[in-house]
Formats: sequence, C-alpha cells, structure tokens
Amino acid sequence: MSTRTPTDHAPARGSAAAKQARTVRAAVVVGTSLEHYDFFLFGTAAALVFNHQFFVTENPLVATLASFVTLAVGFAARPLGAIIFGHLGDTLGRRKTLIFTLVLIGCATGMIGLLPNYLQIGVLAPILLTLLRILQGLSFGGEWAGAVTLALEHAPKGKESRYAVLPQLGSPIGNIMSSAAFILVGFLPHEAFSAWGWRLPFLAAFPLLLIALWIRVRLEETPAFERVAVEQKQAKVPLAQVFRHSTPQVLIGAAVAMLSIGGFFLVTTFTISYGTGVLGLPSSVMLTGSLLAAALQIVTVFVSGALAERYGPTKVAIWASIVCLALVVPFFLLLDTGVPALVILAMVVMVQPMGVTYAVGGQILPSLFPTAYRYSGTAISFNIAGMLGGFAPMIATGLLLMTDEKSWSLMIFLAVIVITTLIGSLLASRRRAYSFREDEDVTTSPAR
Repeated sequence: MSTRTPTDHAPARGSAAAKQARTVRAAVVVGTSLEHYDFFLFGTAAALVFNHQFFVTENPLVATLASFVTLAVGFAARPLGAIIFGHLGDTLGRRKTLIFTLVLIGCATGMIGLLPNYLQIGVLAPILLTLLRILQGLSFGGEWAGAVTLALEHAPKGKESRYAVLPQLGSPIGNIMSSAAFILVGFLPHEAFSAWGWRLPFLAAFPLLLIALWIRVRLEETPAFERVAVEQKQAKVPLAQVFRHSTPQVLIGAAVAMLSIGGFFLVTTFTISYGTGVLGLPSSVMLTGSLLAAALQIVTVFVSGALAERYGPTKVAIWASIVCLALVVPFFLLLDTGVPALVILAMVVMVQPMGVTYAVGGQILPSLFPTAYRYSGTAISFNIAGMLGGFAPMIATGLLLMTDEKSWSLMIFLAVIVITTLIGSLLASRRRAYSFREDEDVTTSPAR
C-alpha cells in the first residue's frame, strides 16, 4: 500500500506547471512571429514586388498605389476576423481558436508563393492575390487578441506585464524574418528574382507553420476561461455583450492601438516604397533600416514590460506617445536627406516608441474587458485600429500624389495618428482594469 501524502505530488505538479508556462511562452511568441512574418511579408512584397508582378500600368506610382490597396484589403478584413474568432475564442476556448488562426494564415501565405502573375493569367492574378490577402486578414484579426488573452490569463499573479509583452515579440521577430528573407532572395540575379525568387519567402510559410503548430497544440486552456465555462458564464453572443456593455472601451482600445499599427506601417512599409520610389535609394538600404529597427524593438519590448510592471502600462503608453510626437518632424527631415545612414537611423529610432505603445497595449486592451467576452472585445478594438491603420500606406501614397511628392503632408498625417494614441492612452488610464485571475471577479458588468 502506498504511503505517499498529498505533498509528495507537489514537485510533480510544480514541474508540470513550469513546463506548461514554458509552453505558453513559446506558443505565443512562435505563433505570433509566424503570423507577423506572413503579414509583414505581404507588406514588403507590396512595396517591392506585387506592383510589377500583379499590377501592370505605365505609371509606377499608380501601380504601387494599387498594390497598397491590396495590402489594405487585408486590414479591412481584420474586423470580420475579430468577430468570427472572437466569438469562437469566447465560446469554444482560446486554445482551439488560436490553432485555427495559425493554420489559416500559414496556408494562405504559402499559397501566395504558388500564384501565377498577371502576365500568366491576366486579371485573375490580382483577384486571387486579394482573396488570399483577405484570408490573411481574417486570421490576423483573431490571432493577436487570442495570444495576448491567453498569455495574460496564464500569467502568474504580479507578472502580467511580462507575459503581456510576449506576443508583441512576434512583431519584430516576424519583421526581421520577412526583411531578412527578401534581403537574401535579393542577392539573386534580377531575372531569377522576378521569375521565382520572390516566391521563396512565401513558400517558407509551410514548414514554419508545421513548427509553430507543433508547439501550439501542446497548450492547455486558460484557467480563467475554464472557470467561466464551468460556471456557464460564457456570453452566448460575445459581440452583443461587447457593444452593450463596453462600446467606449472598444473605441479607447482602438485609439491606443492606432500608433502601433497605422504609425508602424507608415514608418516601415510605406517608407520602403518612399525611399526606393521617391528618394531613389536601393531597396537594400530600406530593408536594412527595417531589419535593424525590428532587431532593436525586441529589446524595446522587454524594457516596456519592465516599465509597465513598475509604473503601469497606461503611463508608459502616454510617455511613449509624447516622445513619438516629438520625433515626427525630425524623422521626415532625416528621410528627405536621402543619405543612407541617416535614413536608416531615422527608421530605427522612430520605430522604438511605437514599439513601446504596441508592447504595453497587449495589457491595456484585454484589461478593458471581463473574461466572458475579453477575446471579442480585445480583437474588435485592435482590429478597428488595424482596419484604419492598414490604409496608412495607401493614404500616404495618395498624399504624395496630391502634394507633388512633398513630405509635409506625411508629417501631419503621422502626427494625427500619434495624437490619437495619446488621447486613447489618457482615457484608458481612467477606466477600470479587469482582473485576469480565474479565482477573482469575472463579472460581465460594464467597466467604469
């Protein structure tokens, strides 16, 4: 007969908990890295490749604009993805939903690498490209919100800020991967790059998907969601609950996220096009700037988590927005010099305060909503900003056309984006922050 006491099992339970914590951290980082790789890959290709492969016109700037319209379509699809996957995440669970979003975007991205171009199948080429971009947008609409929700609901008490920034590592890592992929294929002869080289980064999504999927299927459901499910407190229609109880929080969350999406794509994706098309710089210079900015952003994300743990995420977001606003004019002045070193410096520096607001936004947005409809509320907020912010490169290109390629209009545009996030962060600091604990209040009453 066994003489073990309950305490004999404590080390095993502790070991299992530590193993699951490692799995959570790996799953949110690897999964969101793949999502961002796929999404950023399209943005880079829209600036460098798609305008030649899928859109044929005598005016290069018009072709670029058409390419950015396709880029923006993915962002427009994100709110629908937020509704679909938010509903699934709040009713079926965070884990199952995140597995589905991962498979969807991985397959859609890989298939872009298999698409015939305009010269091969005509107008059907941009149509198919747009459809695959929509699938990317739907998936991304549910991925980020699910990842931050899962990370926070698994986080040990007092370490929420550290866990909240983990999914945000996916952005710089994905950006590095996508930029590095295009830098590598850029060494191919021009003919080879145009014929098949640009497809390789997209085809790489298939093996990357298998790796990320292997990690993510080992996840457990979050304790907070399990409690809601056991007590049958799930919202039957999460979207209705979000807008019935938390419409102001949705708008505040969207404002908080605006800079990290709209501003970021303006400073990276659009700047690559601006640097190569208007300033006449080699694409390698612009991609290097994007790559170095993303590399430093990894450090910025970790530092942001530490600062948020000490001072609170909303205070950190407020100060980061102020710093970013002060950098708007210097950023474009350095760009317009056309000096490669100064252009790269401008990109690297400007991305960092945006990275701070993105990092702490991973805690701010989910805290605006209770467990019962947290996935939906977070997803809708983030992807309203995604839908609007995704049009930033297209709007910026239009502004250049209207102002004879003068950058003053771009300064005003970026400043408006920054001020939007500053106001959102100030308002978020005055709202109630819901707990992520499974053993604490999970009421569905509106936040005050």
